[in-house]
Amino acid sequence: MRQIPGAWHRTAAGAGLVGSDGSIHPTIFAEMSALAARTGAINLGQGFPDEDGPSEVLEAARDAIAQGVNQYPPGRGLPDLLDAVAEHQQRFYGLHLDPSRNALVTAGATEALAAALLGLVDGSDDEVVVFEPYYDSYAAVAALAGARLVPVPLRWPAFQPDLDELRSAVTDRTRIILVNDPHNPTGAVFSAEVRDEIVRLADRHDALIVTDEVYEHLVFDSAHVPLATLPGAWERTLTISSGGKTFSTTGWKIGWVTGPAPLVDAVLAVKQYLTYVNGSAFQPAIAAGLRLPDAFFQGIADALRVRRDLLGAGLRAAGLEVSTPAGTYFTVADAAPLGATDAAAFCRELPERAGVVAIPLTAFASPAGRGQYATLLRFAACKRVEVLEEAASRLAALR
Repeated sequence: MRQIPGAWHRTAAGAGLVGSDGSIHPTIFAEMSALAARTGAINLGQGFPDEDGPSEVLEAARDAIAQGVNQYPPGRGLPDLLDAVAEHQQRFYGLHLDPSRNALVTAGATEALAAALLGLVDGSDDEVVVFEPYYDSYAAVAALAGARLVPVPLRWPAFQPDLDELRSAVTDRTRIILVNDPHNPTGAVFSAEVRDEIVRLADRHDALIVTDEVYEHLVFDSAHVPLATLPGAWERTLTISSGGKTFSTTGWKIGWVTGPAPLVDAVLAVKQYLTYVNGSAFQPAIAAGLRLPDAFFQGIADALRVRRDLLGAGLRAAGLEVSTPAGTYFTVADAAPLGATDAAAFCRELPERAGVVAIPLTAFASPAGRGQYATLLRFAACKRVEVLEEAASRLAALR
């Protein structure tokens, strides 16, 4: 029998998915979701909404299906969505894009990230700098691309990087600085000082910047600032986003990449051999969403802020310490005041103790970095108000 390719085996093993005996381990997300289903616990672990998105977007998808938009779209994406992405970047950030050259539709942000790293990393001498804890696909894709992952820690409770540690991490070996802002899993929004330093270091070391901005419209107390808008950043920056979080359509997997044509073309060169194309009928629907009035975008942030505050109050009342997030779906809490020493073990006990599911922050960290997150948990606030109220009531049992 043909052997499993070494790159995949190294990636799976490094992610903790393959045991020393070759067995396949489920991810903590699958484990916690199964535990929620088995115990009837409220699942605040996985980051997906429990309500549908705006009716205009859903109706546009139905109309597209009825009108026969059901076959392969163009490789770059439907022109209407490419136009809408360009309009969105101009409207919110003042970026001028040629939709035929500076934009590309992808199968969600995750495919865009994978294609970007696979297309832009040159080999094993390249390094990818990330902010830890990080979205779990980052490490897997860096390994598949043959790059070395270099984490820069974000520490409780502010989760802002230490600039000296960032400067030490970015060197002439750095090919890509991978930036997730607003940040999953911590809910942090990077300061202007951090953003400026990322761009300065990228210029100094001739590195590329790849940004994951899927929570761009879920910032609570300030306007989102894409790195591509900063002086000197555009020519070396790929910006990635998607419609899943903004329009509560996470299952549609419609994402996009914007940036200089040579960088976007490098992503397309890989993307065409991954999914090729996807979601034809969903593309005009997301285009309709991107053209919704400003009141919609402000409204989704306002609604999530209410949920953030409700969840945070419930966690504090249960005896946990809380880091109030500046954006995203997520709130991080410290279970150490309740005697926790192992976040994963605490999460496995939580459904039985309180009828609620969370995710340990250690699931988002490298083996070397997990110690600093040993008692931290991530909770998702993207649920109906009544669900969060019930979760808060249940969490009171921890007292």
